[in-house]
Amino acid sequence: MLKKILYSCLFLSSLNSFSQEIVNSVPIELKKNRDIFQVVNNEKKDVTLFISDKIKVKAIHLDQNMKIVDSISATRPDTKTYDMMIGYNSSNNNPRLFWASNDYEKVIAQLYNISSQKVTTQEYSLALKEEKLLQKFSDTDKFYLLSVIKKSNSLKLHIFDKNGVYSSRVISLDGFHFFKSDYTKSDIYGILGQNLLPFEAPFTIKNINVDNPTSLTDAARKRKCYFNSKTIVITLDTNSDYTQAIIIDLDKFSATERIVRSPGISNVTTSGYKIAVTSNSFYFDNKFYILKSSEDQFFFTVKDLEDNTLKEFTATSNTPIDFKNSEIYQEGGDFGGKRTLTNSSQFLRKIINLNAGLSCYHIGENTLITFGGISSVGQSTGQVTANQFGLIGALVGAAFFSPTMDNFNAYANRKVVKIEGLFDNQDNHIKGDLKPLAFDKIRTFFDEYKDVSSQILFNMDAVYYLGYYDNKTKEYTIRKFVD
Repeated sequence: MLKKILYSCLFLSSLNSFSQEIVNSVPIELKKNRDIFQVVNNEKKDVTLFISDKIKVKAIHLDQNMKIVDSISATRPDTKTYDMMIGYNSSNNNPRLFWASNDYEKVIAQLYNISSQKVTTQEYSLALKEEKLLQKFSDTDKFYLLSVIKKSNSLKLHIFDKNGVYSSRVISLDGFHFFKSDYTKSDIYGILGQNLLPFEAPFTIKNINVDNPTSLTDAARKRKCYFNSKTIVITLDTNSDYTQAIIIDLDKFSATERIVRSPGISNVTTSGYKIAVTSNSFYFDNKFYILKSSEDQFFFTVKDLEDNTLKEFTATSNTPIDFKNSEIYQEGGDFGGKRTLTNSSQFLRKIINLNAGLSCYHIGENTLITFGGISSVGQSTGQVTANQFGLIGALVGAAFFSPTMDNFNAYANRKVVKIEGLFDNQDNHIKGDLKPLAFDKIRTFFDEYKDVSSQILFNMDAVYYLGYYDNKTKEYTIRKFVD
């Protein structure tokens, strides 16, 4: 059956014009327990689509018009040892997939040379007993595993280059200033080991892809990282008074520290009572976008890497938030569904009791910023509907696997309160109504088409491509959406 399915895939063709949004569609029958994922080559402007079951992996090469060029299949690595796919890089434009054991100490790579119809495998053994794995990063030339060495002030990079050669480098953070949320002195191991549950587990850092809209579920994390081919930037917001950034140079394998202070809000009233204060940041365009709030005051500040204030906006519980372009929305919570809040007092009061955050996303030369707060899973009694960043937020960030519908509804079973604002490239607020994004169109699409599975979503040349299997019509379809 698998051969029949894959043979059918080779006959994918463009059926409709761009105005109708469908790029490819083919009648096939996909059985259960099958994963579909993709690797995008932005330099070559093509995509390799992978269809995997417990026995085989099929690589299908698509050109920039999503038409099939060629394909190749290989035996899936032994599922008893290699139970998950962890990332990719490429060699001479051929994708290399990395699989790992549950403890990551055994890694195997499969290099798919589609033009020569050969698949080459290579195995690695990693010694990780004295390390805590933090995150993984896939790029065209290199695949990285980032860890922290136990009870130390050092990070470690495990590097797999485009030739399949493995190496490792230790990144010393000696001399950096690490303090826990209660301001006790620590090292990087102690900071990363802080238990921020129920929202954030120890030794976790959320990887943010700024090329796609980021859900508040991810943006509200206190430990985040941002990756490109030259740097890894780790941001720590466990202290409400400042954001600490660790900038790792991937050429020199060295790190620098940046401390960016948040606006001052006193947490003690004139009567001597302590009040709650929350803050968070988002690293975007080499700047820090900072939210800080109490029940009475709200600050939105933009700073550079040297802690210089570039722009600042404020609001209070008694004044309107005049830098927003949307209503104040609440989803989930005691009332369920979606409703509009009427004033800034309600917004400030609600986000102070949630996990606060903000996220940035380019719309042409402008920036859409979402401000708000989100609860932990299970703190919403109503069913949260799919929304702009919730439905797809986790899916876009998944470069090499395709979660089910439940996985990429980032706001499911949560309470979220948010507003949105539009800003120019100098961070000046732009008045006016917001236009629908590609994610809004995808959300609307899924409101109508619910019986789908095996979804993929990726971005290439400012176009989002959505692939899905229609369980009723037994067709696999690729559509494209633009902002």
